[in-house]
Amino acid sequence: MKLPQRSWLRAFSMTALFVPIAFIAGMFFSPIHNTALADIACVTQEGSTAQGVDFSPFWRAWQLIDEKYVGTTSKTGTTTPQELNSKRLWGAIEGMVAAVGDPYTEFLPPQEKKLFEEEIHGSFGGVGMELGIRDGAITVIAPLPNTPAARADIRAGDRIVKVAEQDATTINIDKAISLIRGEVGTQITLTLAREGISAPLVVTLTRAIINIPIIETKDYPAGVSYIRLYSFSENSPELFRQALIKFISSGHTKLILDLRGNPGGYLDAAIDMASWFLPQGKVVVREQIGPERKEVTHRSIRNGVFTKKLSMIILVDKGSASASEILAGALSEHGIATLVGEQTFGKGSVQELMPVTADTSLKITIARWLTPNGTSISEHGLKPDVVVPLSNDDVKNKKDPQLEKALLILNS
Repeated sequence: MKLPQRSWLRAFSMTALFVPIAFIAGMFFSPIHNTALADIACVTQEGSTAQGVDFSPFWRAWQLIDEKYVGTTSKTGTTTPQELNSKRLWGAIEGMVAAVGDPYTEFLPPQEKKLFEEEIHGSFGGVGMELGIRDGAITVIAPLPNTPAARADIRAGDRIVKVAEQDATTINIDKAISLIRGEVGTQITLTLAREGISAPLVVTLTRAIINIPIIETKDYPAGVSYIRLYSFSENSPELFRQALIKFISSGHTKLILDLRGNPGGYLDAAIDMASWFLPQGKVVVREQIGPERKEVTHRSIRNGVFTKKLSMIILVDKGSASASEILAGALSEHGIATLVGEQTFGKGSVQELMPVTADTSLKITIARWLTPNGTSISEHGLKPDVVVPLSNDDVKNKKDPQLEKALLILNS
């Protein structure tokens, strides 16, 4: 099973219903021996080449450090040769991977790999928000409801400027997450930049165990049903099916699907949900794989159960990402739903975790998602059919012009 990339790291605790990463599920860990550093760097040093690249400058720099380096301080000067070699090797790989220019392709040296595995298998305190990279900055994709982040009014699109005293512009998303999460009950201070506000926002949050909601339903006057989906977890398709049964049983023909602040999750969940509305075989999402961009098409797995009498609106915003964008894009381009709200986050890539040594890994982008019509989700996200901004005053006054517009369209 695959997961669209959902920011893969999160600043909150794990639960059995939510996976904190979004590369290929059932990560492809292949057996690997505990290789010594000397064995890893076993290429010929003199004039070595690979794919036309001359590696002799690398080995020349390595040799000069061996011959000339003296620590500037007593602390740096006491590093053992083995420790220094490890740091140099991991640093070289990190630099090589960073040169690719993809914020979601990262090398995980031993300590980072350990933290990553703790995130998959363990439980820790956090503040309840999804993080991603936008325009090179660590950005909030979405705060989760009823969490410290939501209660502190952290919003989708907020950029992380500082984590405690650490300048967030000098660290990657892995490091930011490791600083944000921690023991339940302890505090962390974040400095944020928000569009439309000149002064930085400083908030202090108390870490907590995060309980993640999945779905919410309600009815509005004039025969409008409302389904809010918070995530695309393993349980989401069944809960969504039950919500659709309730909608059909009500006799209503008007539906609002709220995907605002939904950071995504399982690809299979998005395909399953789209299949309730599309004829079998219709394209839900296209996947471009590898450097040659080989295309795999994911299609509807059943015949949709809805007739042309259905009037449907999907609410989206800058916190709608990945699987949310896949579902919204499919139903919009097939003429099933009208998109209302703000432009989505634009997160449409897939990562795979590959072992490098026994205690290091490489998380590498291997594919990207396109809408049925071939629009790259990662490029700009999805632009709504009806753009309705949500201002700071709207949030402050607890107004929801996006939902109001959706109700107005359905009832007009």
